[in-house]
Amino acid sequence: MMKIAQHRIARRCFSTGPVAAAYELKVDAGEVRRDEAQVALAAKLDALHESLALLPPVPVGTDDPTESSGASSSPLLLLLARSLASAQSFFRKKFHLLFFGPPPRGMYIYGPVGVGKSFLMDLFYSSVTAPDDDSCGNNDSHKHAKITKRRVHFHEFMLDVHHRIFVYKQKHPRGDAIPIIAQQLAQEAQLLCFDEFQVTDIADAMILKRLFSLLLDWNVVVVATSNRSPDALYKGGINRSLFLPFIDMLKHTCDIISMENSRKDYRLEKRACGQSYFWSNEDVHGDNNSNNNIQAQLEEIFGDTASGTEAEIIPVLFGRTVQVARLNDRCAWFDFSELCYQPLGAADYISLCRRFPVLIMDRVPQLDVNYLNEARRFVTLIDACYESHTRLVLAAQVPLDELFVDFEAQVESSDGDEELIVNEKGGNSSSFATTMIRTKEGKYFEWSATGRTGVSLAQFSAANDLAFSFRRATSRLEEMGGKEWGRQ
Repeated sequence: MMKIAQHRIARRCFSTGPVAAAYELKVDAGEVRRDEAQVALAAKLDALHESLALLPPVPVGTDDPTESSGASSSPLLLLLARSLASAQSFFRKKFHLLFFGPPPRGMYIYGPVGVGKSFLMDLFYSSVTAPDDDSCGNNDSHKHAKITKRRVHFHEFMLDVHHRIFVYKQKHPRGDAIPIIAQQLAQEAQLLCFDEFQVTDIADAMILKRLFSLLLDWNVVVVATSNRSPDALYKGGINRSLFLPFIDMLKHTCDIISMENSRKDYRLEKRACGQSYFWSNEDVHGDNNSNNNIQAQLEEIFGDTASGTEAEIIPVLFGRTVQVARLNDRCAWFDFSELCYQPLGAADYISLCRRFPVLIMDRVPQLDVNYLNEARRFVTLIDACYESHTRLVLAAQVPLDELFVDFEAQVESSDGDEELIVNEKGGNSSSFATTMIRTKEGKYFEWSATGRTGVSLAQFSAANDLAFSFRRATSRLEEMGGKEWGRQ
């Protein structure tokens, strides 16, 4: 009987592409349940995998005209340099089209949380063999594409792009960073896989169309997952009309795959076992048996405090830092106010996750209308922990299913001033992003991405994004509460 099962598995692996084969192995091992939408997506990813073998190589070197021409100091030379770069891009694209044919189309996969979008994309990503990877698997019948690749959370990718712009502008204040960054990215990865693609910041919106157009000129293939359809990207954002050409380009160059009909959240099948989420309706530091028990469990998770006597300064992008007061080698312990009342953003949380495999946060309140910005930062932290496989231990004042409270928001105008109006019960915005602006005095503050008085883009677009954001956050906390979650 075992031989028959083994033969069936082997036959299935050799009769399908690598993504479908890997998926079926997980089904047969009982790790996942077969889902028809996932099977269909695996087949589409296999077709893309096969077409990657036709990708032309990316030229090496730099085409930065300002390096040798001094263009950054002369408006005329700068204009000539940009014209030269545009001409190079045009002829490179024509050359690749003539000798290699059209590049493979990318893929944009969207749908509700927990339906397997990232899971299938990761199977696809693993099936693509990098040039320095000698491990091609045991299935010799599959044609393995050997190309450079990168898998990254989309917001972390945009932070990287902003940092590259920052570094480039230090050397070339009047130079054009985007073509150089596009070439750098193309030389680093011919395949870019983005998780949680979304646009909530006007700075990202203005960069994306030009950057992605140049990446396509370099024949970079993009695969992205998102909770939003292309038409819902940056919805409610200021000057969205300037962003619409990017959506048209996305539809033209990528296959748009909807998983909207897959309403099953498979993460909820891995419900938390009380390992990472604790709650009491009294202050967590109050004097009662429930809170004492919670504190004892947090102390046990925190572990050895021998190295936690001195604060540590964690470096963050753009020359910023974040301070950790209570820590040891593997864990940092925060009050909710330390991470969510302060003007911190994804870059700060990502740096913390890279430093510590475990984060503890206590005094987490119910996130209602009184905690708009705090809740947005908290969702950002959850996403950073999820992406980096960081264990997030929470001590809250309400059960998990009551942590986030929905709300409705609208912008009202009066004598030219606009303000955000939140109706009845509260909640949070859904934005990953916090754009940090540095003043001449060296202080940082959160920039209102809408350009409206007193209204951040995250708050304004919350009514459209809340369902996605809260479901995703709750779903991820459920999965992250499992005993096996986290990195060693």
